[in-house]
Amino acid sequence: MTAAKFKRFYERAAAEPCPPSEGGTRGGDGFRVVLDGRPIKTPAKADLVLPSLALAEAVAAEWQAQGAEVEVRSLALTGLAWTAIDRVGSDRARVVEEVAAYAAHDLVCYRAEAPAELAALQQAVWQPLLDWAALSFEARLAVTAGVVPIAQPPEALAALRQAVAAKSDLELTALNAAVTAAGSLVIGLALGAGRIDAAAAFEAAQLDESYQIERWGEDPEAARRRAAIHADLEAAERLMALLRD
Repeated sequence: MTAAKFKRFYERAAAEPCPPSEGGTRGGDGFRVVLDGRPIKTPAKADLVLPSLALAEAVAAEWQAQGAEVEVRSLALTGLAWTAIDRVGSDRARVVEEVAAYAAHDLVCYRAEAPAELAALQQAVWQPLLDWAALSFEARLAVTAGVVPIAQPPEALAALRQAVAAKSDLELTALNAAVTAAGSLVIGLALGAGRIDAAAAFEAAQLDESYQIERWGEDPEAARRRAAIHADLEAAERLMALLRD
Protein backbone atom coordinates (compact mmCIF):
# COMPACT_ATOMS: atom_id res chain seq x y z
CA MET A 1 0.00 0.00 0.00
CA THR A 2 2.06 2.90 -1.27
CA ALA A 3 -0.68 5.24 -2.56
CA ALA A 4 -1.31 8.42 -0.59
CA LYS A 5 -4.87 7.26 0.03
CA PHE A 6 -7.18 4.44 -0.93
CA LYS A 7 -10.80 3.47 -0.41
CA ARG A 8 -11.59 1.85 2.92
CA PHE A 9 -12.31 -1.83 2.29
CA TYR A 10 -13.03 -3.05 5.82
CA GLU A 11 -15.50 -2.43 8.63
CA ARG A 12 -13.53 -3.25 11.77
CA ALA A 13 -9.88 -3.20 12.76
CA ALA A 14 -8.87 -5.19 15.84
CA ALA A 15 -5.83 -6.55 17.66
CA GLU A 16 -5.47 -10.19 18.63
CA PRO A 17 -2.78 -12.69 19.69
CA CYS A 18 -1.04 -14.45 16.84
CA PRO A 19 -2.28 -18.01 16.42
CA PRO A 20 0.16 -20.84 17.27
CA SER A 21 1.37 -21.17 13.69
CA GLU A 22 2.44 -17.51 13.50
CA GLY A 23 4.54 -14.98 15.38
CA GLY A 24 8.04 -16.39 15.07
CA THR A 25 9.91 -19.64 15.48
CA ARG A 26 8.33 -20.47 18.83
CA GLY A 27 4.83 -20.02 17.46
CA GLY A 28 2.10 -17.94 19.02
CA ASP A 29 4.43 -15.14 20.11
CA GLY A 30 3.31 -11.59 19.52
CA PHE A 31 0.15 -9.89 18.36
CA ARG A 32 -1.31 -8.91 15.04
CA VAL A 33 -3.89 -6.51 13.60
CA VAL A 34 -6.79 -7.86 11.60
CA LEU A 35 -9.17 -6.04 9.27
CA ASP A 36 -12.49 -7.88 9.33
CA GLY A 37 -10.58 -10.91 10.55
CA ARG A 38 -7.84 -10.77 7.92
CA PRO A 39 -4.32 -10.02 9.19
CA ILE A 40 -2.49 -6.96 7.90
CA LYS A 41 0.64 -7.65 5.88
CA THR A 42 3.59 -5.36 5.27
CA PRO A 43 4.14 -3.88 1.78
CA ALA A 44 6.66 -6.71 1.24
CA LYS A 45 3.91 -9.21 2.17
CA ALA A 46 5.49 -10.21 5.48
CA ASP A 47 3.39 -10.89 8.57
CA LEU A 48 2.88 -7.78 10.70
CA VAL A 49 3.73 -9.27 14.11
CA LEU A 50 4.00 -6.87 17.05
CA PRO A 51 5.54 -7.54 20.48
CA SER A 52 2.73 -6.27 22.70
CA LEU A 53 -1.05 -6.06 22.78
CA ALA A 54 -0.84 -2.34 23.56
CA LEU A 55 1.11 -1.66 20.38
CA ALA A 56 -1.17 -3.86 18.29
CA GLU A 57 -4.21 -2.05 19.70
CA ALA A 58 -2.64 1.32 18.89
CA VAL A 59 -2.00 0.22 15.31
CA ALA A 60 -5.54 -1.14 15.04
CA ALA A 61 -6.87 2.19 16.33
CA GLU A 62 -5.12 3.99 13.46
CA TRP A 63 -6.99 1.83 10.97
CA GLN A 64 -10.31 2.02 12.81
CA ALA A 65 -10.12 5.83 12.91
CA GLN A 66 -10.01 6.11 9.11
CA GLY A 67 -12.98 7.44 7.21
CA ALA A 68 -14.28 6.45 3.79
CA GLU A 69 -10.73 6.78 2.51
CA VAL A 70 -7.60 5.55 4.26
CA GLU A 71 -4.93 8.26 4.51
CA VAL A 72 -1.62 6.39 4.48
CA ARG A 73 0.28 9.30 6.03
CA SER A 74 -1.98 9.11 9.09
CA LEU A 75 -0.93 5.49 9.73
CA ALA A 76 2.23 6.60 11.53
CA LEU A 77 2.68 3.60 13.84
CA THR A 78 1.79 1.21 11.04
CA GLY A 79 4.39 2.80 8.80
CA LEU A 80 7.10 2.52 11.43
CA ALA A 81 6.22 -1.12 12.08
CA TRP A 82 6.31 -1.87 8.35
CA THR A 83 9.71 -0.22 8.09
CA ALA A 84 11.05 -2.23 11.02
CA ILE A 85 9.99 -5.51 9.43
CA ASP A 86 10.64 -4.85 5.74
CA ARG A 87 13.76 -2.68 5.90
CA VAL A 88 15.46 -2.48 9.28
CA GLY A 89 15.32 -6.15 10.23
CA SER A 90 17.10 -7.23 7.06
CA ASP A 91 19.68 -4.43 7.14
CA ARG A 92 20.35 -3.80 10.83
CA ALA A 93 24.10 -3.24 10.57
CA ARG A 94 23.73 -0.42 8.07
CA VAL A 95 20.96 1.28 10.03
CA VAL A 96 22.92 1.05 13.28
CA GLU A 97 25.95 2.67 11.65
CA GLU A 98 23.88 5.44 10.04
CA VAL A 99 22.13 6.31 13.29
CA ALA A 100 25.27 6.10 15.42
CA ALA A 101 27.15 8.31 12.95
CA TYR A 102 25.12 11.33 14.07
CA ALA A 103 27.12 11.39 17.31
CA ALA A 104 30.26 12.46 15.45
CA HIS A 105 28.62 15.74 14.43
CA ASP A 106 25.68 16.00 16.80
CA LEU A 107 23.63 19.18 16.61
CA VAL A 108 23.79 19.84 20.35
CA CYS A 109 27.61 19.97 20.30
CA TYR A 110 27.78 23.04 18.04
CA ARG A 111 26.97 26.33 19.73
CA ALA A 112 26.55 29.81 18.30
CA GLU A 113 29.38 32.28 18.72
CA ALA A 114 26.83 35.11 18.59
CA PRO A 115 24.38 36.45 19.53
CA ALA A 116 24.97 35.83 23.22
CA GLU A 117 21.24 35.34 23.80
CA LEU A 118 21.13 32.39 21.41
CA ALA A 119 24.31 30.88 22.87
CA ALA A 120 22.80 31.10 26.35
CA LEU A 121 19.60 29.46 25.13
CA GLN A 122 21.56 26.62 23.55
CA GLN A 123 23.47 26.12 26.78
CA ALA A 124 20.24 25.99 28.79
CA VAL A 125 18.44 23.55 26.48
CA TRP A 126 21.23 21.39 25.08
CA GLN A 127 23.73 21.02 27.91
CA PRO A 128 21.35 19.07 30.19
CA LEU A 129 20.88 16.57 27.36
CA LEU A 130 24.63 16.17 26.93
CA ASP A 131 25.04 15.76 30.69
CA TRP A 132 22.32 13.11 30.67
CA ALA A 133 24.05 11.22 27.83
CA ALA A 134 27.37 11.38 29.67
CA LEU A 135 25.78 9.93 32.79
CA SER A 136 23.56 7.36 31.07
CA PHE A 137 26.03 5.98 28.53
CA GLU A 138 29.41 7.14 29.88
CA ALA A 139 29.67 9.16 26.68
CA ARG A 140 30.83 12.72 27.24
CA LEU A 141 30.84 14.58 23.93
CA ALA A 142 32.94 17.67 23.29
CA VAL A 143 31.28 21.04 22.65
CA THR A 144 32.51 23.85 20.41
CA ALA A 145 31.46 27.32 19.31
CA GLY A 146 31.05 27.72 15.57
CA VAL A 147 30.60 25.25 12.75
CA VAL A 148 34.13 23.92 12.26
CA PRO A 149 33.95 20.14 12.87
CA ILE A 150 35.58 18.78 16.00
CA ALA A 151 36.73 15.23 16.72
CA GLN A 152 34.70 13.48 19.39
CA PRO A 153 36.32 11.10 21.92
CA PRO A 154 36.43 7.61 20.38
CA GLU A 155 35.26 6.03 23.65
CA ALA A 156 32.18 8.28 23.68
CA LEU A 157 31.32 7.39 20.09
CA ALA A 158 31.79 3.69 20.84
CA ALA A 159 29.52 3.88 23.88
CA LEU A 160 26.77 5.62 21.93
CA ARG A 161 27.07 3.13 19.08
CA GLN A 162 26.67 0.31 21.59
CA ALA A 163 23.50 1.97 22.90
CA VAL A 164 22.11 2.14 19.37
CA ALA A 165 23.07 -1.45 18.55
CA ALA A 166 21.29 -2.72 21.68
CA LYS A 167 17.90 -1.61 20.34
CA SER A 168 15.35 -4.05 18.97
CA ASP A 169 14.30 -3.63 15.34
CA LEU A 170 11.25 -1.59 16.33
CA GLU A 171 13.21 0.51 18.82
CA LEU A 172 15.89 1.12 16.21
CA THR A 173 13.27 2.17 13.67
CA ALA A 174 11.74 4.66 16.09
CA LEU A 175 15.18 5.96 17.07
CA ASN A 176 16.16 6.34 13.42
CA ALA A 177 13.02 8.37 12.75
CA ALA A 178 13.66 10.62 15.75
CA VAL A 179 17.37 11.11 15.06
CA THR A 180 16.77 11.88 11.40
CA ALA A 181 14.06 14.40 12.25
CA ALA A 182 16.08 16.05 15.02
CA GLY A 183 19.52 15.86 13.45
CA SER A 184 20.81 14.64 16.80
CA LEU A 185 21.51 11.23 18.29
CA VAL A 186 21.50 12.71 21.79
CA ILE A 187 18.00 14.13 21.32
CA GLY A 188 16.79 10.83 19.83
CA LEU A 189 18.18 8.76 22.68
CA ALA A 190 16.71 11.12 25.27
CA LEU A 191 13.32 10.83 23.59
CA GLY A 192 13.58 7.05 23.52
CA ALA A 193 14.44 6.88 27.21
CA GLY A 194 11.54 9.12 28.18
CA ARG A 195 13.98 11.80 29.36
CA ILE A 196 12.14 14.32 27.15
CA ASP A 197 8.87 14.27 25.23
CA ALA A 198 8.25 15.10 21.57
CA ALA A 199 7.56 18.76 22.33
CA ALA A 200 10.88 19.13 24.15
CA ALA A 201 12.67 17.19 21.41
CA PHE A 202 11.23 19.56 18.82
CA GLU A 203 12.23 22.58 20.89
CA ALA A 204 15.79 21.29 21.16
CA ALA A 205 16.07 20.25 17.51
CA GLN A 206 14.56 23.47 16.17
CA LEU A 207 16.05 25.86 18.72
CA ASP A 208 18.08 27.88 16.21
CA GLU A 209 15.23 28.02 13.70
CA SER A 210 12.70 29.05 16.34
CA TYR A 211 15.03 31.81 17.50
CA GLN A 212 15.22 33.21 13.98
CA ILE A 213 11.49 32.87 13.39
CA GLU A 214 10.73 34.90 16.51
CA ARG A 215 12.72 37.74 15.01
CA TRP A 216 12.09 37.51 11.29
CA GLY A 217 8.92 35.48 10.87
CA GLU A 218 8.28 32.14 9.20
CA ASP A 219 7.65 31.41 5.53
CA PRO A 220 5.10 28.75 4.48
CA GLU A 221 7.73 26.26 3.30
CA ALA A 222 9.57 26.43 6.62
CA ALA A 223 6.28 26.00 8.46
CA ARG A 224 5.49 22.84 6.49
CA ARG A 225 8.95 21.45 7.10
CA ARG A 226 8.76 22.13 10.83
CA ALA A 227 5.29 20.56 11.01
CA ALA A 228 6.65 17.41 9.35
CA ILE A 229 9.54 17.26 11.82
CA HIS A 230 7.14 17.65 14.75
CA ALA A 231 4.90 14.90 13.39
CA ASP A 232 7.86 12.54 12.92
CA LEU A 233 9.01 13.17 16.49
CA GLU A 234 5.51 12.57 17.85
CA ALA A 235 5.19 9.28 15.96
CA ALA A 236 8.61 8.14 17.14
CA GLU A 237 7.79 9.11 20.73
CA ARG A 238 4.53 7.19 20.65
CA LEU A 239 6.18 4.02 19.37
CA MET A 240 9.02 4.38 21.88
CA ALA A 241 6.56 4.79 24.76
CA LEU A 242 4.54 1.75 23.69
CA LEU A 243 7.71 -0.33 23.47
CA ARG A 244 8.84 0.80 26.93
CA ASP A 245 5.46 -0.13 28.42
